[in-house]
Amino acid sequence: MMVSTEPAEDDALIRAAASGNRAAFGELYVRYARMVHGILLVRVPPGDAEDLVQEVFLSAMRQLGALRTTAAFRGWLGAIARNRAIDYFRSRKKSEPLEEADGRIADPPDALDAGQVLDLIRSLPEAYRETLVLRLVEGLTGPEIARQTGLTPDSVRVNLCRGMKLLRALLGENQ
Repeated sequence: MMVSTEPAEDDALIRAAASGNRAAFGELYVRYARMVHGILLVRVPPGDAEDLVQEVFLSAMRQLGALRTTAAFRGWLGAIARNRAIDYFRSRKKSEPLEEADGRIADPPDALDAGQVLDLIRSLPEAYRETLVLRLVEGLTGPEIARQTGLTPDSVRVNLCRGMKLLRALLGENQ
């Protein structure tokens, strides 16, 4: 299913959702859930990212009326996701004792699993993490990443190119 994310269509949906139209908000969810999931996946354990996507959209639904311009929606939604990831770790520090890092085996086998590759992506500079996860995990194209994150297409292209180069180097070191 190809989901259009043209800014003019999104603007109408954002205005309708801000007016209380739940169907319009549902369509925004369909269009932007992968972006939010990718942002969260860079920052929180994969098993918790899906639940946090729901929390991000619930928060956005409650606050959407306060959004001043529809053009700010994409960045605003991304900021809510990033802040929710920060809150996730703050709440865990209060409620859970520190243990070994998520119970993974210290010596990885010859072939890396998806979790280990995600850990390698998380070790990259901030500028590359989100675009790589949105491309490699969420399956968004470069133009889709640009539209949904507000980055320029050239920035996305550069981030993907440099990020993949660094990731390949890390993967080579881990083989």
